[in-house]
Amino acid sequence: MTKKLFIKTYGCQMNVYDSDRMTDVLAPLGYAPTSQADGADMVILNTCHIREKASEKVFSELGRLRMMKEHARDQQGRNVTIAVAGCVAQAEGEEITRRAPWVDIVVGPQTYHRLPELVSRADPAARTRAIDTEFPEEIKFDQLPGEHAPRGPAAFLSVQEGCDKFCAFCVVPYTRGAEFSRPAKGVIEEARRLVGSGTCELTLLGQNVNAYHGEAPDGSIWSLARLIRELAEIDGLHRIRYTTSHPLDMDDDLILAHRDIPALMPYLHLPVQSGSNHILEAMNRRHDRDAYFRVIDRLRDVRPDLALSGDFIVGFPGESDRDFADTLSLVDRVRYASAYSFKYSPRPGTPAAGEDLQVPEDVKSDRLEALQQLLNAQQYAFNQSTLGTRMDVLVERAGGRPGQVAGRSPYMQAVNLVGDETLVGRIVSCEVAEARQNSIVGSVL
Repeated sequence: MTKKLFIKTYGCQMNVYDSDRMTDVLAPLGYAPTSQADGADMVILNTCHIREKASEKVFSELGRLRMMKEHARDQQGRNVTIAVAGCVAQAEGEEITRRAPWVDIVVGPQTYHRLPELVSRADPAARTRAIDTEFPEEIKFDQLPGEHAPRGPAAFLSVQEGCDKFCAFCVVPYTRGAEFSRPAKGVIEEARRLVGSGTCELTLLGQNVNAYHGEAPDGSIWSLARLIRELAEIDGLHRIRYTTSHPLDMDDDLILAHRDIPALMPYLHLPVQSGSNHILEAMNRRHDRDAYFRVIDRLRDVRPDLALSGDFIVGFPGESDRDFADTLSLVDRVRYASAYSFKYSPRPGTPAAGEDLQVPEDVKSDRLEALQQLLNAQQYAFNQSTLGTRMDVLVERAGGRPGQVAGRSPYMQAVNLVGDETLVGRIVSCEVAEARQNSIVGSVL
């Protein structure tokens, strides 16, 4: 009998990948994905712990799920299994079981391959819970089954997890653990399966993906650049991307890969977080602004058309007006095609959360608005710069309007095209006819 599985995913691309893999893990138990929680037999919240109030959003959602669960039990005579997975589960598993006793399963990001066992242990009718937030010795990826269904034209592929950098604001080392790189053999096998099912673009994922140092089939250690070179040989894999990177790990081989490998797209997400050396040191980023500029300059020397994206935090403890001005000057110097920017929010257990020099919220808001105005102007200018050019677009899905399809440019721009769904899954040549703030419009050639 088929059972309905609903997974709500919060946060990063890694969580999107993990949610897909949870679906694969549960498929042999008869679970099939559904698009809504109502009517589902199992609901999983795959959570993120990066932003402030992340856990409160989870508890708010759990409150709604409690009512749904009670209605299903009392009015329909059926039991709904509720699970919390991901980084909030890892960091606050005990708090979840205390505040939300109707949750049946709590599972961390390193143990979701054990979901079948946890499902068998949990009994919603008897209110028996199953909890697993360990950092197990076995390699999670070795325990995962094949994909239960095609992922589509563009797919994520995790190659690295965890982080050893210990930035002062970040919870990742505590929720995802130490850096771990998958052996290349498993990555290549998964990539071949995805390409065989219709995927032609892969984004390689990791909390610190360019620190990849996985075991090769011959026992040597491959860098990310070496892994990309191998993946580029897979027939049918036309596009490769990777995210998220750290400036310290942009080595010469990876920089040259942007010149040498046609399948490696001319787009790079390279977070810097601040333009102030004082704040970079306080953040424990272990590089200064000049080191970041050197990496950017070398990348643009080998790939002049490279589009850059970044992450920024404003209002980090101790940030002065001068520090913020340094961030604006860095943005002016780099010229981003897109970027993500946030107000600093203290994360419990991180070094920065205990700092005395917290920046007032109104100051954070003013700085964020000023930064976003500059970043938005740069994004629009980049989109405008592509007007009239020809580019290849991977059509990923039907568009938001009839007779329209949507995809991505090599530079990660959202592209809308006139066309029907027979174009989905194809890479088509188009001319950019219109540039908007967050997308471009192309005409198929």
